[in-house]
Amino acid sequence: MAVFVALSHSIFLFHRLLCTPSSCKQLPNPIKPLKLGIVPLSLSELLFSSSSHGMRKHSGALGLKFCVMMWSMYRGFVCVPLFVCLVLAIELVVAKDFEPTDNILLDCGGPPSSTDTDGRVWTTDVGSKFDSSSAKSTSVSPAATQDPAVPQVPYMTARVFHAPFTYSFPVASGWKFLRLHYYSASYSNLNASDALFGVTANSYTLLRNFSVSQTTLALNYAYILKEFAIYVEGKTLNVTFTPSNNASNAYAFVNGIEVVSMADIYTATDGTTMIVGTNTAYTIDNSTALENVYRLNVGGNDISPSHDTGMFRSWSDDTPFLFGASFGVTEPADPDVKFEYPPGTPSYIAPLDVYTTARTMGPNPEINTNYNLSWIFNIDSGFSYLVRLHFAEVSSNITKINQRVFDIFLNNQTAMAQADVIAWAGILGLSHSNGVPVHKDFVVFVPEDKEPRQDLWLALHPDPTDKPMYYDAILNGVEIFKISDSTGNLAGTNPIPPPVQDKIDISTARAHNHGKSKNHTSIIAGGVAGGVVVLLVIGIFAFAASRRRRQGKDSGASEGPSGWLPLSLYGNSHSAASAKTNTTGSYASSLPSNLCRHFSFAEIKSATNNFDEALLLGVGGFGKVYKGEIDGGTTKVAIKRGNPLSDQGVHEFQTEIEMLSKLRHRHLVSLIGYCEENTEMILVYDYMAYGTLREHLYKTQKPPLPWKQRLEICIGAARGLHYLHTGAKHTIIHRDVKTTNILLDEKWVAKVSDFGLSKTGPTLDNTHVSTVVKGSFGYLDPEYFRRQQLTDKSDVYSFGVVLFEILCARPALNPALAKEQVSLAEWAAHCYIKGILDQIIDPYLKGKIAPECFKKFAETAMKCVADQGIDRPSMGDVLWNLEFALQLQESAEESGSGFGGIHNEEEPLYTDSKGKKDSDALPFDGNVTDSRSSGISMSIGGRSLASEDSDGLTPSAVFSQIMNPKGR
Repeated sequence: MAVFVALSHSIFLFHRLLCTPSSCKQLPNPIKPLKLGIVPLSLSELLFSSSSHGMRKHSGALGLKFCVMMWSMYRGFVCVPLFVCLVLAIELVVAKDFEPTDNILLDCGGPPSSTDTDGRVWTTDVGSKFDSSSAKSTSVSPAATQDPAVPQVPYMTARVFHAPFTYSFPVASGWKFLRLHYYSASYSNLNASDALFGVTANSYTLLRNFSVSQTTLALNYAYILKEFAIYVEGKTLNVTFTPSNNASNAYAFVNGIEVVSMADIYTATDGTTMIVGTNTAYTIDNSTALENVYRLNVGGNDISPSHDTGMFRSWSDDTPFLFGASFGVTEPADPDVKFEYPPGTPSYIAPLDVYTTARTMGPNPEINTNYNLSWIFNIDSGFSYLVRLHFAEVSSNITKINQRVFDIFLNNQTAMAQADVIAWAGILGLSHSNGVPVHKDFVVFVPEDKEPRQDLWLALHPDPTDKPMYYDAILNGVEIFKISDSTGNLAGTNPIPPPVQDKIDISTARAHNHGKSKNHTSIIAGGVAGGVVVLLVIGIFAFAASRRRRQGKDSGASEGPSGWLPLSLYGNSHSAASAKTNTTGSYASSLPSNLCRHFSFAEIKSATNNFDEALLLGVGGFGKVYKGEIDGGTTKVAIKRGNPLSDQGVHEFQTEIEMLSKLRHRHLVSLIGYCEENTEMILVYDYMAYGTLREHLYKTQKPPLPWKQRLEICIGAARGLHYLHTGAKHTIIHRDVKTTNILLDEKWVAKVSDFGLSKTGPTLDNTHVSTVVKGSFGYLDPEYFRRQQLTDKSDVYSFGVVLFEILCARPALNPALAKEQVSLAEWAAHCYIKGILDQIIDPYLKGKIAPECFKKFAETAMKCVADQGIDRPSMGDVLWNLEFALQLQESAEESGSGFGGIHNEEEPLYTDSKGKKDSDALPFDGNVTDSRSSGISMSIGGRSLASEDSDGLTPSAVFSQIMNPKGR
C-alpha cells in the first residue's frame, strides 16, 4: 500500500511537470472527488483505504479504471512502455481476491433462491440440472426441530436418499472445494439416528458409515460442515450419497452442497514439505484429496466465508484450542507495520486479517522459558495430516534477525528449530522485514490406535541457542488437513458419544437433566498419583508465576501456573465443542465479531416488534430486556433498552460498549451492537438460550444439572474471567461476578456477562485501583469493602462464592435462615472447617461426586474466599484446579469407583498456618463480610446492598436480564 501511495504522488508531480492549463486536463488533486464509474471516490480513498477486504474486493476494477483514466490524460505525453510500467506497478501493489470459475451453492430441498447470513445466494436442488439419478428414491423435507443456533440456510431443509443418488456438477478442470452441510434432525418422520451413509466424489471416498447424529452428540455440535479439496481431471464432479448396508433402516441425507473452485495452494511437489520426525519429503499432488479439519485465525476473530479471499473459507478464533491456562497475548499489528506479500506468494493464500493479528507468549522471558504456547486438536487416527502455519511479524520493534526465535513442535517432535520470521522474510528478498506474510508446511503421521481419535499437539517455545533479544514466539494462523490414503480414502470412524453421566433416581425429588452431554474423556497418567506429580511440577514454577502476576499486568501476559497442566481429551475443558473443527461454526456468535455494529432505532423497533411485551425477557434497574430477531429473522438477539431515569444509565451504557466492543472470547457474552438515537441507550447481545446459571440451581422447575456439567460451567466461567485478567493489554476486573451474570448458550457453554461495573485494573506501578465500592451483596470481597482498593482478587472472591452456590444449590444470602447460615460463604467455610461440608451440598448431588474431586473443588472454593487477597489464588490457578477436579471425577467414573462417601473424617479439611486443624477460625473475618454481622445497613454504589441477591428478594442481574425476568 505504501508503494501505491508513493506512486500516486509521483504521478501527480509528473502531471504538473508535463501539463499546462491550456494544453491538458487538470488532474484531480488527491483529495478532490474522483468518479471512476463504480462509486464516487477521492484518489486518497482509492489509495489509502484501510479496509483490506474492501480494497481487494474492488481493486481490479478500480485499478483498471485508474489506468484508463491516466492513459486518456497522458497518451500524448507518455510512451507506451512507461504506461505499461504504471499498469504493472498498480497490479503489484493491489491485493486481489481469487476469482473462482465455479461457485455452486445448493440449498437441498429449499426454495428456488435464498440468502444466508453471510449474504451468499443459494439455489434449490429441486428440479436442478445437477440431478443425474432417479428422483424416485429421494424426497425433500424441512427439519422437524429448529435449533436457534443453526442458520436457516442451508440447514432447515434436506434431501433424503433411500438408495444411491448422484449429483453431477459440470465444472472446469482443476482444484475444487466440496463442502457438505448437515444438521441432525428428523426429516420425513425418519429417525435421525438411522441416518447412516457414505459419500464419494469421483474416485475418492469422503465418508463411510457416517452418522450425523452420533457425530453431533459426541462432539456437541449444533451442525456440521465437511470441507474437502479435490482435483477434478475432467469436466464433471460426481458426488454420490449411499445409505449404509450395515443397518436395515439406513438412509442418507444432505442439507447443503457447495462446489467452489480453489487456487492450487495446498499441493507440495517441490520436496520442501517434510514429514515431522524424519528427513523425508512428502508429496501432495493432483492425485491427493484433502479434508480440512481446522482453520484458525490465531489471536484474532472469526472470519466469515465472504471475508475470505474469494474461496469462501471460514476461519475460527483459536481460543477454544489453547491448552491450559497460559493463553499468551493476543497482539494486533502495530499501526506503522506495512504488509506486503512476498514474490511468489499470492495475496489470496490467506486473508490479510489473519496476518494482522497474532498470538505471542508475552514480554516476560522468565515465564516464557518455563512453558509452551500450546494448542491441541482432536483428529482421526490412521491418517497423515498437512499442518500449515501462517506467520507475519506484527511488531514494529522486531525488524532484525535473532530478535524473536523459537522452536515449533508437533506431537512432541521438533518440526522446526530456530524459527525466525524476520529471517524468512529476508530470504525472500523484501525491502522490509516485518509485515511479510509467510507460511510453513509440515506433514504429521498419526498411526492407528485403539482409540478412533487422537490429539494432535502444536507447541511453540523460545529457542535460547543464539540468545535472541526476545524469548518469545509468534503465530498468526493454522490450517490442518487430513490427507487421503493410497486408496483415495478420507473416511474415518464415527466419534463415540460420552456415556450418560447420571441415572435417574426415582427417590430424588427433582428430575434428571436431559440436556446435552459434554465430551471430556480425561487422560490421567497414573491416576491420582500422576495428578500429585503434576502439582509438584507446578510448585517448582510457583515463584515465577507469582512474579508474573505482580509484573505482567500491563502486558496482558497470562497468569497462573505454567503450561504444565492436567491432561484432557481436548487439552482444555471447554464446556461444549472443545474439539470444534471447521465442521461447525456454532460455538461463537453467528455474526461477524470484528466490529461493534450501530443499529438505527427503526431496526431495533423492527427487531422487537415495537418492543412487544410478549418478547420481554427481563426488567431491572437499567431497563427492560427483549428477545429480538435481526437480519431478516435469521439471528436471535437479546436487546437491552436502558431506562432514561436509571441511576446506572449512561456510565454503565458507555462501560459496556467500551469494554465488550474490544473483547471477543468464547466464554464472554458478545456485544453485537448498540443504538443511541433519540436519547435511547440500547445494547444488542448474543441471545443466551438457556439463561442464567442461577435459574438452573435453585427455586426453579428446571431439572438439576449433573455434577460434571456444573464443573464444566465453572471451568468455562473461570476461563472467561482468566481472559479478562490476563488476555488483554490491561487487566479488566469484572466487579460483579455471580450466578446471574454467568449465562448459558444453546450449547450450555458458560459465558461471563454484565460489564457495566467493570474496571481497568492496576498497571505495573500499582498493586490496586482505589475506587468507590460497587458489587452485589453476598459476593462482595470483604477486603475490597474495607479498604476500597480493587484488585483482580476481588473477582476471585466472588467466584469462590459462585463455586459454593453451585455446590450447595442455595443463594449467596438467605435471610430466612438462622443467623450463622445467612451468608453462604461463611456457612460453607464453617462446615468445611468442621468437616461437614458434604452435609450442606445439593441433595441431588449426594453420592454422585468422587471424593477426590469433592476435596479438590472444596479446597479451591475455600482458597478463593480467603479474607486477604494475597492468600487467594489467581484465576489461572483456579482454572487449573477446576480442570484437575474434573479429571479426578472422570477418572473415578472410568474406574467405576463408588461415590458413597465424600469426606475422610480422619483428614482435616482446613488447617491453620502450623498445619493444625482449626475448628474455630474462619479463613476470613466474618464481621466485615456483610452488614448483617454488625447490624449496619450498607449502601454501595448508590443503592442498598441489603435489597439485592437475597433469597426471596429481587436478584441483582443487570446484564443477566438477557434471560432472567428480574434484575438489578
